[in-house]
Amino acid sequence: MLLTIVAFIVALGVLIAVHEYGHYRVAVACGVKVLRFSVGFGRPLLRWQRKGSPTEFVIGAFPLGGYVRMLDEREAPVAPEERHLAFNTQPLRARAAIVAAGPLANLLLAILLYATVNWSGVDEPKALLASPVAGSIAQQAGLRGGELVLGAALGEQDFEPVRSFEDLRWTLTRGALDGENVRLQYQPVHGTVARELVLPLDQIEVREADAQLFRKIGIVGPWTRPVLGDLVAGGAAERAGLRRGDQVLRVGASEVVDGGQLRELIRASARAGTAQPQDWRIERDGRQLELAVQPDVVQEASGPVGRIGAYVGAAPEMVNVRYGAFEGLYKGAERTWEVSLLTLRMMGRMLIGEASVKNLSGPLTIADYAGRSASMGLTQYLAFLALISVSLGVLNLLPLPVLDGGHLMYYLWEGLTGRSVSEAWMERLQRGGVVVLLLMMSIALFNDLTRLFG
Repeated sequence: MLLTIVAFIVALGVLIAVHEYGHYRVAVACGVKVLRFSVGFGRPLLRWQRKGSPTEFVIGAFPLGGYVRMLDEREAPVAPEERHLAFNTQPLRARAAIVAAGPLANLLLAILLYATVNWSGVDEPKALLASPVAGSIAQQAGLRGGELVLGAALGEQDFEPVRSFEDLRWTLTRGALDGENVRLQYQPVHGTVARELVLPLDQIEVREADAQLFRKIGIVGPWTRPVLGDLVAGGAAERAGLRRGDQVLRVGASEVVDGGQLRELIRASARAGTAQPQDWRIERDGRQLELAVQPDVVQEASGPVGRIGAYVGAAPEMVNVRYGAFEGLYKGAERTWEVSLLTLRMMGRMLIGEASVKNLSGPLTIADYAGRSASMGLTQYLAFLALISVSLGVLNLLPLPVLDGGHLMYYLWEGLTGRSVSEAWMERLQRGGVVVLLLMMSIALFNDLTRLFG
């Protein structure tokens, strides 16, 4: 819990500080007097001011936001001798640059964070495929489990190397959300000649980017050896005489290819509401044994499932993914661009009802993922920061009047018509923007509570 709180506060602090620093740095470069730079709202917990600087730096008590207060005739009287330092007296291009600098700073931070992850390297599961979900697109396309994916491509694009299972998952996510087929280049289990196949993801109706999406595709995880780990005392596995390290070869009439398939076979044993006994063939210390296993029935939200009270499946084979200096930076910029486009597409689809608003996440989900990623290591935490930084940058560029994108919308109108938006219209638009933003925040918070406590 403490790690989650600390990771969340650090994430917010870094992302907000970078965003506001973008506004601050460009404002100073444009000759605007900055009165206050604040990370957080409410009562100041800490404040300081450098000698000779007009800017007061503040850390506020409420961390969900920040602001840069500039000299502005619309907010307070400005002395005639300082009028040239006021924000509202600057030319249109300078005002637009100051406003755009915050979101752009977040996007630049994301590039740097992704690049840092690429340079430092991260251990990820190898792109070995587990057995596909029965009846899924992957199974219908001819995958059986154990294939090594070498490359992937969206639509008719050229193949890109797949270095890890996470690379493959990202390509599948983009293909499903964009309604594009994904071509795979893979090495079969028995054979050295690479083959190709097409996953027709344009057949999937996608409303949420969740676990069910990957079950429809049929690729839910990397291949793992079908062995048993620690057993629960008194559980079905112990009662059947199973032991840690047993490798499962067959369950009933089904040959077991990997740990994921074994888990599915165990879960499926209770679909009728009562667990059906299963005949297992296992290998132990070089000998094959036949055992009868009676799974326990556990009630889940989706219905009754079978459990045996044991850790099923070994850890997946890992590979260290690391890039050189230039390639790592390029990949960081490419990932930032792709995530930005994907975020915009999902928002657009939610707006027209083609995607569920359940995709919106709020501070509770962000805090939860901050803690999880921090517990996994620095590189995972940096990747999480990069993702949230992209989301913050894109969100602030939306044309909502209370956001940076709304102010850029005003400046676009001013550039096209030669006159600024009237005070009356400004007030109406601001009120509408506040309503929309509060609605989005309410939905996100409701989704948070549903995910964490539902």
